[in-house]
Amino acid sequence: VQLQASGGGLVQTGASLRVSCAASGRTFSGGTMGWFRQAPGKEREFVAGIRWTGGDTIYADPLKGRFTLTRDISKNTMYLQMNSLKPEDTAVYYCAAKSSRIIYSQLGEPSSYDYWGQGTLVTVSS
Repeated sequence: VQLQASGGGLVQTGASLRVSCAASGRTFSGGTMGWFRQAPGKEREFVAGIRWTGGDTIYADPLKGRFTLTRDISKNTMYLQMNSLKPEDTAVYYCAAKSSRIIYSQLGEPSSYDYWGQGTLVTVSS
């Protein structure tokens, strides 16, 4: 299984950016995928998660309203649309997946996921 994250880059404050995560090697029907991010000197933190079947999403509270997570089942790809970006959103964004369902209370735990992508860097300049 491979998760390939892409779409990161350098943007200015207030801009939008969409990062993608393409899964190969298997489908995650019945499973869960998510995004985490890690800023320099900080711990990895949960951004958003999605149930592959059904498309139910959950977001970290501070990011609600600015970030939107979607998936394209036919492409085995999920997308994170990030709007009104701020310098504090600067981080390496990692996608993660588990082939089975993760209960909501555990969606934000990195240890709940079995597969990880390599990360894509998002830099927001002030």
